[in-house]
Amino acid sequence: MTEALLIVNPSSGEEMATEYATKVAEILKEQYDHVTVKETQKAGDAQDFAKTAARNHIDAVFVMGGDGTVNEGVSGLAEEDYRPDFGFIPLGTVNDLGRALGISMNPEEAIEELRHLKKEKMDVGKINEHYFIDVVAVGVIPRAVSNVDPDQKTRFGAFAYFMEGAKALRESESFTFHLTIDGEELVEESMMLLVSLSNSVGGFEKLVPQAKVDDGKLHLTLLKGNKLLDKLALLPKVFSGELTDDQQIVYRAFEKGHIAVQNDTDMTTNVDGDEGDALPLDLMVLPQHLTVLVPGK
Repeated sequence: MTEALLIVNPSSGEEMATEYATKVAEILKEQYDHVTVKETQKAGDAQDFAKTAARNHIDAVFVMGGDGTVNEGVSGLAEEDYRPDFGFIPLGTVNDLGRALGISMNPEEAIEELRHLKKEKMDVGKINEHYFIDVVAVGVIPRAVSNVDPDQKTRFGAFAYFMEGAKALRESESFTFHLTIDGEELVEESMMLLVSLSNSVGGFEKLVPQAKVDDGKLHLTLLKGNKLLDKLALLPKVFSGELTDDQQIVYRAFEKGHIAVQNDTDMTTNVDGDEGDALPLDLMVLPQHLTVLVPGK
């Protein structure tokens, strides 16, 4: 008997998730003998539900929610020896992993795509003792983006992040980062660095065009210096996919790294859209660690 678990964050998708879940469960029942639906009530529930599902050796775990809920689902599976197939309906503000995997950003369309799924492999990132699926961001802009409140996200969607990031561009603050990237030692002054798993970062689908969800690499993008004119000159390249070719950018594809900041400055990370660990960081990639279910047509 085949079995699937559907984990639903009822507050996501402009609080339409519970309504969507009924249709999702109907479609999944066409493919699995038994489908269980569980709604999260607090942070950590999705991770606990997924971990239990893995330990019970069920066939597939599906998640409906934003990047944070999807992160929890993956985190619940990542440490288990047996890992069910993983699928999800993106209902968040940015949904970078969904974009990278070709899942529709329209919930109704994404639900219909569940009728025709195929299996692919997906890398998972590890940051200290936690996991990430999209991006680890450090610096002035990520700090500003972390200040976006739920009301702003509801009113403006992804544009709320863009507005706060644009405000942060005017700041001249920068930090001296000490990096070890696959054994290479780097010291760089920067206002922002990103470590991503795919081409889509913050909703910009061409930011790191060479990155693939299954390439077994983490992708470091570091913006040098702090001059406003240099920052503004980079904006067209954010949209064109030429950012990593600019001399103001340090880019590395790597498997294992360490990131610290000079003078032990108190800096926290933004991980998959939520506040994460403070520096220093140990990062590594778990190559093709999950089997992910994506649209087959």
